[in-house]
Amino acid sequence: MSSRCDLVLADVTLPDGRVADVSVRDGLVRHVGAMLPAEQVISCRGITVLPGAVDMHVHLRGGIQREKEDWESGSMSALAGGVTVVVDQPNTIPPLITPEAYRNRVAEAGRNSLCSFAINAGVAPGSDPAALWREGAIAFGEIFAAPSSYGEALSAEALSAALSGIGSLGALATIHAEEAGPGSPENLADHARNRPSRGETETVRTIFRTYGEDTRLHFCHVSVAGSVAAAGSASVEVTPHHLFLSIEQSFPDDTLRKVNPPLRSEKERQELWRMWDRIDVIASDHAPHTLREKNRSFGEAPSGIPGVETMLPILVARMKDGLFPRISLIEKTSWTPADILGIPRAGFQPGERADFALYGREVTAVSVDDLHSRAGWTPFEGFPAVFPDQVILAGSPAYRDGEFQETAPRWFSGRGYHP
Repeated sequence: MSSRCDLVLADVTLPDGRVADVSVRDGLVRHVGAMLPAEQVISCRGITVLPGAVDMHVHLRGGIQREKEDWESGSMSALAGGVTVVVDQPNTIPPLITPEAYRNRVAEAGRNSLCSFAINAGVAPGSDPAALWREGAIAFGEIFAAPSSYGEALSAEALSAALSGIGSLGALATIHAEEAGPGSPENLADHARNRPSRGETETVRTIFRTYGEDTRLHFCHVSVAGSVAAAGSASVEVTPHHLFLSIEQSFPDDTLRKVNPPLRSEKERQELWRMWDRIDVIASDHAPHTLREKNRSFGEAPSGIPGVETMLPILVARMKDGLFPRISLIEKTSWTPADILGIPRAGFQPGERADFALYGREVTAVSVDDLHSRAGWTPFEGFPAVFPDQVILAGSPAYRDGEFQETAPRWFSGRGYHP
């Protein structure tokens, strides 16, 4: 191969332990071995190079909710945390349940996102999955089996009709599996009792047994080990807040930690960690709300936690502590979500996307002052983290030492897309 490359990442320690140069041209890895001639060389000696993460569960708001977040601020948060592809959820205002609303959302992201993106389509009684599939939906849902902020639960009849239609398309259905009781809980423990662990697990089990043979299912943000086990052959997603936070670690009425599904007990949190090998995907469920909204009484405060920027840095710090191997972090945050969604992998093989995050040795404490979300707060304040020094998007430097550079983000449409 004689043509000049755009970029070489020199002295990269690959997942198998070998050290090699990764040569990049036109947004793809072209050669792994001795470096080829290139316009730019970045030394990666002594640092951790990971493929760019695919966060398959974010809510980037925008529109009349832009005070919480928009595509620009949310994608800046993503890049600064090592995430190069985000998958936006459709419970926006208005919800993405019509072709026109979906097209408008794609256009909004195309104008404003600094990172690559895909967008799920919404599911509601009377919506047409086939029409949204043709518009480019990467998946459907999250489909609410229980109500959540800006998401109405489907009836059993509507859920059955939706999953039947999605299954006939060969598309992916992403499920928010919960049972929600009546009333308005006034603290974290009450909130967890109102949306109990056993209800989540039974909902996962019932949906998989009823629809798992005919529809590709992905269970979002499961919060307890029993739900992971109940998912059968469906893919399972877990969030950092369910892995790292518990009721006992929190102030009883801390609205910043109010989320659906709720935080669980410390015992349940530790049990969830023991399911690490069965967990397919780590995703943030980045759901920003303003401090003004969160500072209401517990019952009135909305559920949701911002987390796209802190997800990888917190996990990288724990990886460096030896809690889990690097290859499993790559699989759960980059390769497996890409495979589930049908997005080409980022990685170290010729032909793979040249999206990378470069993490140094320094472990720092998470500080809201350093984050980019418009939410202006984080439940992970003070947590040890390793933030990326540089992020490469499609072979071009997109973020370095706190500064963003113009690149060429990509929209990843679903398999049903008809331009």
